[in-house]
Amino acid sequence: MFLIPLGLTLQAETRDEALAEAARRSAVVAGALAVTTDPDTVRQAIASTGGDPADQPVVHGLDTGGTPRAGAPDVARAGEGGPVVVDVPGGVVRLERATAGDQIMVVEVFVAESALSAGSTGTWLTLAALAVGLVVASVVVVDRIAARAVGSARGLVQAALAVGGGDLGVRVEPSGPRELAEAGYAFNRMADRLVASRTDERELVADLSHRLRTPLTVLRLDADALDSDDTSVGSFSDAELDRRRTIRRIRQAIVTLEGEIDVLINTARKTVQQETEPDLCDISEVVRDRMVFWAALAGDQNRPHRVTGAQLRIPVAVPRAEFAAALDAVLGNVFRYTPQGTAFEVAVSRRDGYVAVRVDDAGPGIADPDKALRRGTSGRGSTGLGLDIARRVAQQAGGSVSLDRARLGGASVVMLLADAEAKPRQVNRFGLVGRLARERDQSGRRWPRQRRGDG
Repeated sequence: MFLIPLGLTLQAETRDEALAEAARRSAVVAGALAVTTDPDTVRQAIASTGGDPADQPVVHGLDTGGTPRAGAPDVARAGEGGPVVVDVPGGVVRLERATAGDQIMVVEVFVAESALSAGSTGTWLTLAALAVGLVVASVVVVDRIAARAVGSARGLVQAALAVGGGDLGVRVEPSGPRELAEAGYAFNRMADRLVASRTDERELVADLSHRLRTPLTVLRLDADALDSDDTSVGSFSDAELDRRRTIRRIRQAIVTLEGEIDVLINTARKTVQQETEPDLCDISEVVRDRMVFWAALAGDQNRPHRVTGAQLRIPVAVPRAEFAAALDAVLGNVFRYTPQGTAFEVAVSRRDGYVAVRVDDAGPGIADPDKALRRGTSGRGSTGLGLDIARRVAQQAGGSVSLDRARLGGASVVMLLADAEAKPRQVNRFGLVGRLARERDQSGRRWPRQRRGDG
């Protein structure tokens, strides 16, 4: 410990100070001898050096009184050279050569042991108190450091247990020693990667489900084109009964598969929405992407179609999977409830702080648009996808859904969503829908009596 060398150093400094005082007294006596060898005069010089009268300097070679303590060999050695310090009982003596005319004399100055260690006791007590204080301070500092380390480790363990329990939103505040802080940063990065991987997985499931819906719609249309599966009326042969039952099983399997895919899409979409922050969705990009699939199906059914207004980026505050599901549901209704060869159109427009996505068709239309929107389900055994999905997605984006007559003569479904890059003005949000309707061809054609479902 550094305090022991410090104490020894202080003790050595005390001894040096005592010997320096002895050298001063010796110099006074040596100066008097250089002037005179008169014993009385030298005794007066000795008395002027101060100190204990019993420990007055002694002059070897001149009778000045006092009690010599050094031995003859030490005196002779001092007379031949420089100052000599010799240990004697009770302390030390300092012997120094002095010249008095032709004579060589030796001045002896005694330094008691008490003078050599004067103040060392207090010094050691001070050092001891300092050592105790340092120990106490070290214990306090170590305790605080240990408490921080334990707290950081405990927080890291609790966060790891929470992630293991399924809570991927938990994070830690890196603290404590460097190693624990680095472990905290690594834990946060790991949790972020887990969230990103899980979100990608959910989005992949939703995307695959959307891709399955297109061929499933083709199967349903082909199944609807088959003969009747009714076996309750009429007389049929065994082969005809088996054929109609097979058709019924195919249609039932398609309905069941539609329901399973819808549940899968809704579950994946809700999970992604709960686990991630809502992102901006480019409406134009989604329309172009989904029309790649529906255009292929339209080509198979000889359906004329076109897309307008989807060239520029138009962001809205709704997840991409949500809007893709709504658009697929509306387009699926067109293919499901209008005959093959029926034309349709998808148009995107932007005005007054809102974005309108309009899907028009040339089919039979919807007899009661208000009822269709109010009900939100289909009367043909649908699993709930259609206008209800479109309405919920539009409301999530601060908009709404409306039904009108299309320029093509059929139904027109308009999804109105708030523009993420424009501050909407305080106007009726249905004003854009009305203007879009007025801009269409006012042909005056009445709704056909033929009805179709609303999906």
